[in-house]
Amino acid sequence: MRYRFGSFELVPDTRELLAAGSPRAIEPQVFDLLLLLIAARERVVSQDELIGSVWNSRIVSDSAISARVSAARAAIGDDGKRQQWIRTVARHGFRFVGPVEEAARPAPEQTPTAPPAPPRQRVAFCHSRDGTRIAYATSGSGCPLVKAGHWLTHLEHDWRSPIWRPFLSGLGERFALLRYDQRGNGLSDWQVTDFSLERFVDDLEAVVDAAGLERFAVYGTSQGVPIAIAYAVRRPERVSRLVLQGGFARGRLLRAQADREQAQAILTLIRHGWGKPDSPFLEAFATMFIPGGNHEQVASLADLQRLTTSPGNAAALREAIDSFDVSGMLARIAVPTLVIHASQDGVQPLAEGLHLASAIPGAEFLLLESRNHVMLPEEPAWPLLFEALEGFVADRAGSGRS
Repeated sequence: MRYRFGSFELVPDTRELLAAGSPRAIEPQVFDLLLLLIAARERVVSQDELIGSVWNSRIVSDSAISARVSAARAAIGDDGKRQQWIRTVARHGFRFVGPVEEAARPAPEQTPTAPPAPPRQRVAFCHSRDGTRIAYATSGSGCPLVKAGHWLTHLEHDWRSPIWRPFLSGLGERFALLRYDQRGNGLSDWQVTDFSLERFVDDLEAVVDAAGLERFAVYGTSQGVPIAIAYAVRRPERVSRLVLQGGFARGRLLRAQADREQAQAILTLIRHGWGKPDSPFLEAFATMFIPGGNHEQVASLADLQRLTTSPGNAAALREAIDSFDVSGMLARIAVPTLVIHASQDGVQPLAEGLHLASAIPGAEFLLLESRNHVMLPEEPAWPLLFEALEGFVADRAGSGRS
């Protein structure tokens, strides 16, 4: 039996989710959740029934359930605001709504070939110049793209996160993606005292050397922007293209008085509110990055930040980021550059993106209509972002491995 709804098709026999006929990456638990809700679409499925079917009656937190429901919604183009396909029934559970067509399994002679293996990543470790252990991951295929480290990541948790997994899947469909956890968070070494910009650039250099890359595009977002800029100035012969999204040249502590005050306020809140389960500060901090996100997405990002590093490292990283200054390097960038910025970015103001684009020789600029610092799949800007990345990077991505 197959279930068709909208442009999607759920195939229990092969455990596939098809979008317009093409396989879409989906985690096993998320597939099980979708299958249960669709099969029982005539009624509300209680949370206890979800736990029994999807988690085999193991004890799980409400946030874990919310994260899986959010991931299921994201996989089929839904979200907690619209609830076009998966509706939350307060105090009762969830129900799959909307028309579903059941189709019989094809006859044996019509059975399609085995589906491609699900996307996977390979995690490995290397050491930076000062001996700090850095974790990195490779996934996808195509032109080589290196994603500069930023606040805050965890290679394994991000791979399953309803916030980051759709984005990583989108990159992996287009590029041979190399990403890493920066020092002080994720799977990289937490016992670190040097959070200078130079050390962060050393980390990126160690990762590309360990992965055997010779020439590649560099993609920096948020804090990763100054790191990507500094690396492109240090090693212009290795960078084929430079993409800078939602970034800045000078950190908040070096900008106007209002920015400095905001930076100090955030540091104070981190020192007193980080690492506590259900911390209202963490949810408020996550909302800064995705003001257009639903409750499940905000809660997932808050949990992810709490798991990625310690309170001490969070404060040290934030203070270091807010002190970065690459303004003197912008005129020296000698590689083709694309600057991308959201129109209403509340983390890094649009003025920062405009400054980058105007100060980097020959830079292109793309304005995305969004309130979010971290793009979400349900936004109209989502496909525009990937179209721009693919078109710009693939043009001169270089040969890849040495």
